[in-house]
Amino acid sequence: MALLEIDGVSKSFGGVAANVDISFAVTEGEILGLIGPNGAGKTSLFNAIAGEVTPDAGEIRLDGAPISGLGPVACAERGIARTFQVVRSFDSMTVLENVMVGAFSRAGHAPVAMRAAQETLEFCGLANRAGRFAWQLSPPEKRRLEVARALATQPKLLLLDEMLTGLTPTEAQEGVQLVRAVRDRGITVIMVEHVMEIVLPLVSRAVVLNLGRVLTIGAPAEIVKNPDVIRAYLGDRYAAA
Repeated sequence: MALLEIDGVSKSFGGVAANVDISFAVTEGEILGLIGPNGAGKTSLFNAIAGEVTPDAGEIRLDGAPISGLGPVACAERGIARTFQVVRSFDSMTVLENVMVGAFSRAGHAPVAMRAAQETLEFCGLANRAGRFAWQLSPPEKRRLEVARALATQPKLLLLDEMLTGLTPTEAQEGVQLVRAVRDRGITVIMVEHVMEIVLPLVSRAVVLNLGRVLTIGAPAEIVKNPDVIRAYLGDRYAAA
């Protein structure tokens, strides 16, 4: 069953087309990859799904209900959470307080939000950092903090914007395990990533964008053999594989 439907979505900024007639659906419980070269329109599409921008044309539906143009607060209330390519932690607050910000979207009282935040930090492997200030975390820990704060909103759909970028191989594998654990909780995941060796074994399908349009959609094994994808994004080493 489709949790999210993107139907003919287009968006331009100052005459530059960021997204052009994009259509695809995301199945409930799926991990979907959103890949493509820089400037392909991935982040602008994320922003539209999260309610931060309103498409010029087309419609976005969650659980069959239109959400285009509702704004980020309403989209979060309906079950969409996201992380950002550039980490946006509240550095003057503790790790626990950062996650409580997300938990307060569902919890009406501080003790309830605190319990939810503590449970989420435990799930994300940050329980031993709860009392530290966010600025004291390492870059990989800050990325996990973003995921924890998003999960504390109890989403149906989690948008991960380059969560694994810049990590060591060991850190990236730990991130992969976290994403799978999120999916195992019944949360659907869409991830923007550039580390193909990590993301392609993780996702069930990938949507490839190029110049704001959908180039192709398919299973990872199909994607890496597609001549158009190799030419536009993956490069010669995949052509020789």
